Amino acid sequence: MTTSRTGASRDVLPLRTTRPSARLARALLSELTRHPGPKSALLVGVPADSPVLAGALDAATTEDRLVVLADAGSIEAPAQVAELASTRPDRVEVVDSLADAKPCDVVIVAQPLAGLAAAAAELLAELRELVAPGGVLVVATAARMTDPAAAELADLTDRHGVGSDLLLRHRPALRVHRLRFTPAEPALAERLAPVTRPSSVPLTGGMHLDSNGVAAGVACLGLALLAKRARPSSKLWLVPALAAVPAAAFFRDPQRTTPTDPDAVVAASDGTVLGIEQLHDDKFGVGDGDWLRIAVFLSVLDVHVNRAPVAGRVIEVFRETGGYAPAMKAAAEHNVAAYTVLETPHGPVVVAQRTGLVARRIVHRVPVGGLLARGERFGLIRFGSRTDVYLPAGAAEAVVAPGDKVAGGATVIARWQPNQPAPRALRRG
Repeated sequence: MTTSRTGASRDVLPLRTTRPSARLARALLSELTRHPGPKSALLVGVPADSPVLAGALDAATTEDRLVVLADAGSIEAPAQVAELASTRPDRVEVVDSLADAKPCDVVIVAQPLAGLAAAAAELLAELRELVAPGGVLVVATAARMTDPAAAELADLTDRHGVGSDLLLRHRPALRVHRLRFTPAEPALAERLAPVTRPSSVPLTGGMHLDSNGVAAGVACLGLALLAKRARPSSKLWLVPALAAVPAAAFFRDPQRTTPTDPDAVVAASDGTVLGIEQLHDDKFGVGDGDWLRIAVFLSVLDVHVNRAPVAGRVIEVFRETGGYAPAMKAAAEHNVAAYTVLETPHGPVVVAQRTGLVARRIVHRVPVGGLLARGERFGLIRFGSRTDVYLPAGAAEAVVAPGDKVAGGATVIARWQPNQPAPRALRRG
């Protein structure tokens, strides 16, 4: 893929010589398709018949601008891209090199990268200069860290990554990295659509399964197979075999319709409202420490996928050690917990994922710098647990009561109040 004006990227070659798969194209385009626009996008190294280009055109509106650099290593690609651009001159611009491109909101490398670390570093440095302030660079590499280009990109992701998607159902397995080099405005999150990551595996149109559920089901079936082979005459294998379905079902991840009311705050999880109170807590290091807290208890029968109650930018993620008291008890406030601090136009908002008596693992998937749309999936807690939503005191009013059942991402639990005080100054992030 000869895309660099320095020529260094000639050593950074696609992992696959065929065009990217539809699955990879969806992952590469996720940041573009969720952006309502107007927006600009740069597609680098577009091969012939690329689903990445086709998807970008479908996602683009008449106000959007697409800049395309064809894969110079593909004989057909430059001609195909030029022909397509000629039919949509108001939306598509073709450039011959990165030197001819201008900074864009989203920069996408249309093929997975592999090759020498130095060449990858030089190409990534050039691409970084073409990411507009608050914009995102999206690049895929091999999932295995033995590839030098993958290792180089992983190092960059440690410093600037706002998300990585692992595509296991792809040959070879790939990891799609999203990098943001300058902070995005929190208000942009309110315009974004929730994105569905590969960790949410579609089963039907309305029901997904978290990747943890896939792993749990496969593990149970594997144990059943081993038990059957070890003791063919025994019925012991039925135990893990029958456990496969309920184990996987625990990680069910239904699609949800999030309210469009801009003043709505939605539940961060399914469950039962445990308590609503105003309190003072300085542990988050933002605002003046006065909060309206809405706590929700999740039983083992509830959906355990967690969703953002509001739209905002993640400015901090931290964990606290503690015990494993039953999540419905007051002592659960001192359990092991993960806190996600969001910067929003209304002020700071915090989501606490708390463990319970059985819950021992918290999964969090959005790092600092990432943008979350309201209702967007960001993690889960394994087995019975609790989520707390902290809102600035005086800025929002609860609309649920203890004992109410709520659905994550769908049930309105509070509303921002009109004429609320100015957002608190943030002391962290």
